Amino acid sequence: MTGTPAVSLRDIRKKFGHFEVLKGVSFDAREGDVISILGSSGSGKSTMLRCINMLEAPTSGVVSINGEAIAMKTRYGVSCPANPRQIDRIRSEVATVFQSFNLWSHMTILQNIIEAPVYVQKRPKGECIAEAEALLEKVGVVDKRGAYPSELSGGQQQRVAIARALAQKPKVLLFDEPTSALDPELVGEVLTVMRGLANEGRTMLVVTHEMGFAREVSDRILFLHKGQIEVDGRPDEIFTKGVNAHFDQFTSRVH
Repeated sequence: MTGTPAVSLRDIRKKFGHFEVLKGVSFDAREGDVISILGSSGSGKSTMLRCINMLEAPTSGVVSINGEAIAMKTRYGVSCPANPRQIDRIRSEVATVFQSFNLWSHMTILQNIIEAPVYVQKRPKGECIAEAEALLEKVGVVDKRGAYPSELSGGQQQRVAIARALAQKPKVLLFDEPTSALDPELVGEVLTVMRGLANEGRTMLVVTHEMGFAREVSDRILFLHKGQIEVDGRPDEIFTKGVNAHFDQFTSRVH
């Protein structure tokens, strides 16, 4: 494929003390790609995602967003971003949905969504409110716009978190196990919203254990094992016994 990748990782390594969590991870995500990232607990999935938006600074390697490499420096022997303004700009283009929702409990649902567009992006409040209500309609909770997070179910809160991410108008959406904190009966409503976003052609990187979602929606699957990408391919290619022993063991446990 041609064109500048929406996300590019080159030889990303990440150490916590002497323990190396990521051991030279490289891949490209093109615009419109939906990539599911699979792997056992401790394989490095979430750390890799956090390196993309610099919530974790890679120990070494290069992260590029839409062709722009994130500048790094070493401070007191530790790698860190060199330009805070660049990081702020990159994060405005890369929105993250976490497993724990991270909604502000003292704000209404509507206030949660317009906070960043109004006060960070400096956009007109009336415009932001109209867009927020449209996004809440999109994820099916517009009737909760005046409620507080504690008044919503986990599934409703996660759908609000997705709407809040979309309010940034991001070029890339990162999902870090967005259904893992939900009761089983609430998982489906969140996956339905995510399927809709994928059908819109949005660029999405999804850390998940939802095998059905990964099979049906993903353009590609990345399987991490002990800090390395062991499998990278289309769902129809890799969900076949014998492709990779570690992947076969993982899918047999998850199913």
